[in-house]
Amino acid sequence: MGEIEQRPTPGSRLGAPENSGISTLERGQKPPPTPSGKLMSIKIQMLDDTQEAFEVPQRAPGKVLLDAVCNHLNLVEGDYFGLEFPDHKKITVWLDLLKPIVKQIRRPKHVVVRFVVKFFPPDHTQLQEELTRYLFALQVKQDLAQGRLTCNDTSAALLISHIVQSEIGDFDEASDREHLAKNKYIPQQDALEDKIVEFHHNHIGQTPAESDFQLLEIARRLEMYGIRLHPAKDREGTKINLAVANTGILVFQGFTKINAFNWAKVRKLSFKRKRFLIKLRPDANSSYQDTLEFLMASRDFCKSFWKICVEHHAFFRLFEEPKPKPKPVLFSRGSSFRFSGRTQKQVLDYVKEGGHKKVQFERKHSKIHSIRSLAMQPTEPNSEVSKQAQTSASPALREGAESPGGQRCPRGKEPKASSGECGQHQSPALQRSPVGNKEADGTVKATMEKEEEVVKDRTQQSKPQPLQPSTGSLTGSPHLSELSINSQGGAVPTNVILSPNLSPDTKQASPLVSPLLNDQPCPRTDDEEEGRRKRFPADKAYFIAKEVATTERTYLKDLEVITSWFQSAVSKEDAMPETLRSLIFPNFEPLHKFHTNFLKEIEQRLALWEGRSNAHIRDYQRVGDVMLRNIQAMKQLAAHLWKHGEALEALETSIRSSRRLENLCRDFELQKVCYLPLNTFLLRPLHRLMHYKQVLERLCKHHPPNHADFRDCRAALAEITEMVAQLHGTMIKMENFQKLHELKKDLIGIDNLVIPGREFIRLGSLSKLSGKGLQQRMFFLFNDVLLYTSRGLTISNQFKVHGQLPLYGMTIEESEDEWGVPHCLTLRGQRQSIVVAASSRSEMEKWVEDIQMAIDLAEKSSGPTPEFLASSPPDNKSPDEAAVADQESEDDLSASRTSLERQAPHRGNTMVHVCWHRNTSVSMVDFSVAVENQLSGNLLRKFKNSNGWQKLWVVFTNFCLFFYKSHQDNHPLASLPLLGYSLTIPSESEDIHKDYVFKLHFKSHVYYFRAESEYTFERWMEVIRSATSSASRAHVLSHREAHVY
Repeated sequence: MGEIEQRPTPGSRLGAPENSGISTLERGQKPPPTPSGKLMSIKIQMLDDTQEAFEVPQRAPGKVLLDAVCNHLNLVEGDYFGLEFPDHKKITVWLDLLKPIVKQIRRPKHVVVRFVVKFFPPDHTQLQEELTRYLFALQVKQDLAQGRLTCNDTSAALLISHIVQSEIGDFDEASDREHLAKNKYIPQQDALEDKIVEFHHNHIGQTPAESDFQLLEIARRLEMYGIRLHPAKDREGTKINLAVANTGILVFQGFTKINAFNWAKVRKLSFKRKRFLIKLRPDANSSYQDTLEFLMASRDFCKSFWKICVEHHAFFRLFEEPKPKPKPVLFSRGSSFRFSGRTQKQVLDYVKEGGHKKVQFERKHSKIHSIRSLAMQPTEPNSEVSKQAQTSASPALREGAESPGGQRCPRGKEPKASSGECGQHQSPALQRSPVGNKEADGTVKATMEKEEEVVKDRTQQSKPQPLQPSTGSLTGSPHLSELSINSQGGAVPTNVILSPNLSPDTKQASPLVSPLLNDQPCPRTDDEEEGRRKRFPADKAYFIAKEVATTERTYLKDLEVITSWFQSAVSKEDAMPETLRSLIFPNFEPLHKFHTNFLKEIEQRLALWEGRSNAHIRDYQRVGDVMLRNIQAMKQLAAHLWKHGEALEALETSIRSSRRLENLCRDFELQKVCYLPLNTFLLRPLHRLMHYKQVLERLCKHHPPNHADFRDCRAALAEITEMVAQLHGTMIKMENFQKLHELKKDLIGIDNLVIPGREFIRLGSLSKLSGKGLQQRMFFLFNDVLLYTSRGLTISNQFKVHGQLPLYGMTIEESEDEWGVPHCLTLRGQRQSIVVAASSRSEMEKWVEDIQMAIDLAEKSSGPTPEFLASSPPDNKSPDEAAVADQESEDDLSASRTSLERQAPHRGNTMVHVCWHRNTSVSMVDFSVAVENQLSGNLLRKFKNSNGWQKLWVVFTNFCLFFYKSHQDNHPLASLPLLGYSLTIPSESEDIHKDYVFKLHFKSHVYYFRAESEYTFERWMEVIRSATSSASRAHVLSHREAHVY
């Protein structure tokens, strides 16, 4: 009798390396090396219904054949797939990856092995590759046609409409009906034809990758998604069907699920002859007996299903591949079968680490190009697609890096596809790009490496507007694209080439995708740049003055977001009360006018400072007099500055009371020009005072007391310091108020997050103990409560609150020894305790420091904080119970809307999402330091594998680099969040023979940036270091006190 058994140890639940999941499924069973010898040919039927023949050694294990198929397809996430075939008893079984093929397939010449999806993950957003999602979509299409995936008529019509969109493109009724007449996607399709055509009309502009994603989004909600039924009988002889899924073992009567046994409830699975046995964990609340017994048709059927259960459990529940049991000396008891291959966690980690190159593929049934083939198509003289791609590709996507190759040719005795040599089946558009192609030759190329940065290039918008960019439905997604995609039913603009990492569920840039910025049409050569640099004055004061000018340009653009863009949006919709309108815009317009003149004055002084003919006139080589004159004039505008805090509060109050205004502000935030949360721009004038103060401090420190500019600089510093001191209290209060409202948009399940006295302290990603092991959660620490959340499986991509821990009476202790997991903490509240683990020692220390400080603050307050969650009762469950509750709440969240409903769009690239994807945290102190460390200017950028340098206008703010083609642009092309990145100087081995170069790298992603002078180099290093490495709380607080901020 074969069996698997779980030992309920704390380490197994937490994922300790020595006990991964179930104790009997230990790590490390490797297939034997590929033997040499005579080759045999095996026919494989692919998911697109084509057949390929593969030659493998006769004694090769099954893994060799599966690897050969995956290599042929250039499939990175091949672990989700398997090979099935009918055995000699006509029972469909999976190919065992450890056994020799010849012992499993007795007559290989007469057997067709099918390549199909074996493991269906709970969330299709876990599939990182477009090719993987395409193959999953083909499997759904196949299951529909075979009647395996049952659903109602509406869901079936919606599924088919997405299939039709991916195959023939945008809606045309005649083409649709002709296509449906030739292709039968489901039995009784004729009755659904009108509904299919109606749904297809709503998908205009949707790419094949988008259609795949939407198809999987709908399919995963169906009860029969990924289900293969195995006939059985219960103890009473009632006919039922058993199935296994990622969550556990399911029981069906017909096509209706009547029961489910979660993996957390199952203690042991075994079979004895025809009997399949499930031993459950003891549960006082359950009416089931300890062991459930099901009768199957034969021992072979029973063993086949038991094997599938073992593999599903190991793939979805274990952290790494299980080890084999040691062979017994005398006799064996039970089956020796064990899961072989990477677990889902290992697959996700491998893809996230970027240990592969993305490659192109061809959609067999589609009449339109796949995203990858379009992005990587080389230029051909008569190719209209290539010409259009060259001339009109979005600048965020025309990268000059060399295209990765296609299939890898087999070596030696490795299996090979018998249909030809490597790459033979690829179309010309899919062949490897010539190595000689350079960035300047106009060829459209794309970097296919998996990178983890946000691209905020919302290039596609739904409606063109005469005065400003139009908005589209832009929401977040876990694994998203470089481009936002039109979801309002409009056609995709012709000047956009779509990204290979498209995740069409959300039409928004993801924290996991890299910005691909285009070189300038006429890039400046290194010689030109060096010549221009030599003409710069050598005085450090010049570069300090130039920093004033560059940051002033960005500040003016930020003011225009309110005075021009937002005011225009408000005037069109007429959704804002007149009192609020008169409070915001009349207090910003005088500031914009004043700073426009101030910038002109600074730029005129810099022009005189740079001029050769005026080099002997020392009076021009100063900036203190300009600063003093304007700061004195600025004091007359102090009344407007005092109103900004009031305007911020009034705006948030009006948003709560007006749905129209809420929708207006949300839609405006999704425009390209609003690259930060809207309420951040309302605080920009207060932040700018701090920047003037810092610049004047550096000038006073640089100039000797006898310098002509010293007296003016010192007087200007005194003036601005007085203004900062007066606004200090308002600034601190408003920053906390703004941050609470920003977090409120990222959270669901909260009634009144923003209340008087509540202060935000830290947010970040921690792993929480549950019955399913360590599960990633987002934690939000305030001065009175700690919230933990999970990311919703909805289009809005918000975080759903699962529980709250009041800090009053809480204790915190390290518990690595107790649970056997590094960086582990136990938080003990008055009503519940939870166990969490940080990603590193330093992360754990930050959380311990801040939580302890928050506990001390709560103890000094009047007492416990009242409940404030909308629908989350106190969570006093054990870790095992909490796991089930977490799963149920996530299921409720995903099932709360039908597949036809659309949720409100949401920004998917906020700091909360960046922390989630980078598995890190950030505190309010870090946000305050980031406000001080803002910088703008030109930088030259170079990728790791590119040759030339590209000149960009770069703005650093909010822990992020925003890239523009020039300072005159209204919106960024792309952005790069810096949390988790390392900042270093290039080594000699990297062959960067230039001055003032710094390097940013995160995992396998490397960027080089060149500054124009030593001073600007040091400034960029200083501000970026503040974002990539958080200072200690004590150091930061003393720094802020020294600046009276």
